[in-house]
Amino acid sequence: MIKITFVCHGNICRSPMAEYIFKDLVEKRNLTDKFEVISRATSSEALGKDIYPPAKKQLELHGVPFDLHRSQRIDIRTYSNSDYVVCMEEYNAISLKRYLFIRNSEKISLLLDYTDNPRDIEDPWYSNDFTTAYRDIELGCKSLLEFLINKHNL
Repeated sequence: MIKITFVCHGNICRSPMAEYIFKDLVEKRNLTDKFEVISRATSSEALGKDIYPPAKKQLELHGVPFDLHRSQRIDIRTYSNSDYVVCMEEYNAISLKRYLFIRNSEKISLLLDYTDNPRDIEDPWYSNDFTTAYRDIELGCKSLLEFLINKHNL
């Protein structure tokens, strides 16, 4: 089983959107038994909070199912048990490494690194552009899934 942890700052917008978009894509490809997918925060600011309502709205608009979500901060155990730790932006990767005292790790990447246009996914908490965030996250999830299917011969 391939274990993926999506990471953003608060685990209430981008990383839960990525978690549920990726789970939906995996289910549509009948690969649910091949993946374990979760999301976490680098910050403790929003611990225990549900997905932010405009992020939920984007998932609903695109027919992506989601569950009750409670923001959690990534810890060393979750990091160690993950095969891929996929951050939404470079700042998340830096924060993660500092927080968990990680010097270098090949398991950490940015979601849009798997696309033809690698870049950060802007935080819609600040930009209020949840439509663009959804589009970028969906693109990244589709590209990541194709990468993993090819890499692991699924």
